[in-house]
Amino acid sequence: MLKKLMNFLTYDIGMDLGTANVLVYVKGKGILVREPSVVAVHKKTKEVLAVGSEAKRMLGRTPSNILAIRPLRNGVISDFSAAEKMITYFIRQVHEIPTKFPKIPKPRIVIGVPSGVTPVERKAVIDAAEASGARKVYLIEEPMAAALGADLKVEEPKGTMVVDMGGGTSEIAVISLGGVVVNRSIRIAGDEMDQEIVNYAKNKYNLLLGERTAEEVKIAIGNVIDLEGESQYKSVFRGRDLKTGLPRSIEITPSEIREALKPPITQIINAIKDAIEDTPAELMADIVREGIVLAGGTSQLRGIEKLLTQELKVPVKVAKEPLTCVVRGCARALENEDLLHKVRIGG
Repeated sequence: MLKKLMNFLTYDIGMDLGTANVLVYVKGKGILVREPSVVAVHKKTKEVLAVGSEAKRMLGRTPSNILAIRPLRNGVISDFSAAEKMITYFIRQVHEIPTKFPKIPKPRIVIGVPSGVTPVERKAVIDAAEASGARKVYLIEEPMAAALGADLKVEEPKGTMVVDMGGGTSEIAVISLGGVVVNRSIRIAGDEMDQEIVNYAKNKYNLLLGERTAEEVKIAIGNVIDLEGESQYKSVFRGRDLKTGLPRSIEITPSEIREALKPPITQIINAIKDAIEDTPAELMADIVREGIVLAGGTSQLRGIEKLLTQELKVPVKVAKEPLTCVVRGCARALENEDLLHKVRIGG
C-alpha cells in the first residue's frame, strides 16, 4: 500500500541517457527534456556553467578556464562527475518538489543503456542516477527500450528485430517473449560517422573541420546510397587549412559524404548480418515477414532503409519518431509494473 502511495505521489522518470542527447519522460506529463549530452564546467572550481544546448554551443569555443565535456562516450559514462551533474540538472528540471509537500518521495528512474555494457559500466549509471536524487534506478537494454517505444509486440512468441543506431553505439537485438534472444552492440554510430567526415576532409582537402561542423555536414547532405538529383545538394563548409592555419571554405558533395561514411556503415551492416546468422530459423521467418525496425537518430540518414533492405534481403523500415523510441520505451515500462520487471536488466 505504501509503495503504491509513493508511486502515486512522485513523478517517475524515464531517461534515454545517450552519447549525443538526453531525453527525459515524466510519468503523466510526457517528454519534457530533449537536450544534447554536454556539460560546461569551470576548470578550477568544477562549477557547472551550462548544460545541454547552451553547453553544446561552447564545444571547441571555450576559453582555457572552461571545459565543455561530453560525459558519455560510446554509450557509457566516461566522466562520472560530469554525468552526475548533468543527470542532476535534468532531474531538477522536471522534478521540483513543492515546498508544501517536502516529504514527497524521490522519483524512480528507468534508464536505457547499451546491451554491451559491463557490470562496472552499469553500476556507474546507477550510482550517478542515485547520487542525483533517484529513489530507485532500473536499467533496460536500449534495443528492448527502442522496441517498446516503437510499439512492437515484444511479449508475443514471435521474432522481432530492432536496430537502434544512436550517437555512440548501434544496438541490434532479436526479441521474443519479452526477452532478448540475440544481440549485438558495436561502438560504431553517429559520432564515429562524424569523425570519418573529419578524417575525409583532412585527408582529401587538408582541412580541419570541427566536431559540430562535421555533424552539420552529415545532417545537411549525409546519405548512404545514390539519390536522384543529389548533385544539386552541394554544401559549403568552413574549416582551418592545416598548412596555412587560416580559415578556408570547401564545397562538399553528397557522394563524397557517402564515401566517407562507407566504413562505419559497412561495420553496422556486418554486425546485423552476424545477428541474423545467429537467429533461430523460426524467429527469422517472423522477421522476414514483419521486417527489421530501425530506431535512433542515425536511422534518419538518407537512404539507410533502402541500403539495408538491399544488403540484408529483409524488409527494413524506420520506426515512427525514431529519436524518441528509447525514452518512450522507458515510459512504457514505467506505466506497466509487470512489464518493467520482465524487461529490466537483472529482472
